Amino acid sequence: MTTDISFLQLALGASLPVQLVLLILLLASLFSWSVIYIKYKVLKTARRDADAFEDSFWSSEDLSPLYTKITAKRYQPSGMEKIFEAGFKEFAKLKRQKGIDPDAILEGALRAMRVANNRENEYLETNLSFLATVGSTSPYIGLFGTVWGIMSSFQALGNVQQATISMVAPGISEALIATAMGLFAAIPAVIAYNRYSNEVERLINRYETFQEEFASILQRHAHS
Repeated sequence: MTTDISFLQLALGASLPVQLVLLILLLASLFSWSVIYIKYKVLKTARRDADAFEDSFWSSEDLSPLYTKITAKRYQPSGMEKIFEAGFKEFAKLKRQKGIDPDAILEGALRAMRVANNRENEYLETNLSFLATVGSTSPYIGLFGTVWGIMSSFQALGNVQQATISMVAPGISEALIATAMGLFAAIPAVIAYNRYSNEVERLINRYETFQEEFASILQRHAHS
């Protein structure tokens, strides 16, 4: 005679500590999947906006209309647009003032771009640490549930004279469930963290490269 036991039945029949472990891992998995989806949309938009802005920037002979176009948008610019806006705005403001050294004008624009760049980098890196935490801690949380389930099985054996598989099966089952749940929460988080970290690093490098190239253009205008 065989009995089919579902995952839900095993979870509901597990001891309270194991149930708490499963609940923690389930919540961590749900939150990590939401972060994975949101981060996918954010990075996809950032790549698309960077491509579009670079096309507009390098095809523009005069940067003033591009700046006006960006500031006239209803939404707040981000990424390269934000770095360009911050640098051009500070450069134009200092350029209008009389008696300012060209190097001071350039330094002011660079400082504004660095601040904007740092804010964009922080935005891109948001919640990556959460994925790293879920990926690194979930297996250990699951391991705690595994150890507890095995302990329950040994305790059941200690109270009887003759041991049978049916007596240790529930404890072993909940132990294996905790292990599986830990891996289920950790593996997607680790994969997403590694992928998104690489994409964020590439975007940050693109921002820094653009900042240096734009600074070279501003340097020529500052000394003209």
